[in-house]
Amino acid sequence: MWVDAFIEPFQYQFMIRALIVCVSVGVMCPLLGAHVINREMGFMGDALAHAVLPGMVAAYAVGLSPMVGAIPTGIVVALAIGFMVRKSNISSDTSIGILFTGLFALGLVMITLLGGISVNVEDILLGQVMSTSNSEVYITICLTVITLCLMTMLYKQMIFIGFDFEGATVAGLSASKINYLLLALLSIVIVVTLQVVGIVLVVGMLITPAAAASLIARRFSGVILLGILFGVLSAVVGLYSSYHFNLPSGPAVALTSTLIFILSFASKWRIN
Repeated sequence: MWVDAFIEPFQYQFMIRALIVCVSVGVMCPLLGAHVINREMGFMGDALAHAVLPGMVAAYAVGLSPMVGAIPTGIVVALAIGFMVRKSNISSDTSIGILFTGLFALGLVMITLLGGISVNVEDILLGQVMSTSNSEVYITICLTVITLCLMTMLYKQMIFIGFDFEGATVAGLSASKINYLLLALLSIVIVVTLQVVGIVLVVGMLITPAAAASLIARRFSGVILLGILFGVLSAVVGLYSSYHFNLPSGPAVALTSTLIFILSFASKWRIN
């Protein structure tokens, strides 16, 4: 019975594609999420997911894929946030909040002014992971490989900068450039995965697994590895729950991730 329940979803190609994409997201997002949490920029994922709306609307208006407009918009927004934080006394959360609300409002105004643009808010929130195409699977896999390679090559520099930006600069590292690279990569990952799995899953997978891992792991490398494990586990369990209980896939994965965080918090609380 349990074996049948495990094997049954893989009779369908759409479930295989969904699983590949969700596992890829479960690897990428916690990997970046550990650095995001370390920099106290937990609001960044949600903000970028909303702030790219003007770019998506502009792409819709000229008949292009929304990703064509969303990716450059996301990169510009991420770099603008980093620039504001470095060049002023404004905190990360404040900078994110300003750009997030302003650009999201601009996107809504553009929808009204341009007219005739059909933007499905539910698809943006929940995604369409069950209808993922082969091309989207390939794009997600390639992005996962690129993210893993870049973050592995710059692992020590990223940690140094994350914990001591000024010290890294004094030591001769191009701290600002590496920080901007992290923000640009984060924006691309969020935008690409947003098209497939929606805001709910992107934000849930970016922050929650890494936060759960930070409650248990004692070293930053442990936070990354355990966060990825939690992310992949959330993806697999969430998708199986979605299939067998007829639940929306994105929220099911996000809820599984939240449950893992609650268990991690309870474990930490009992130990203390």
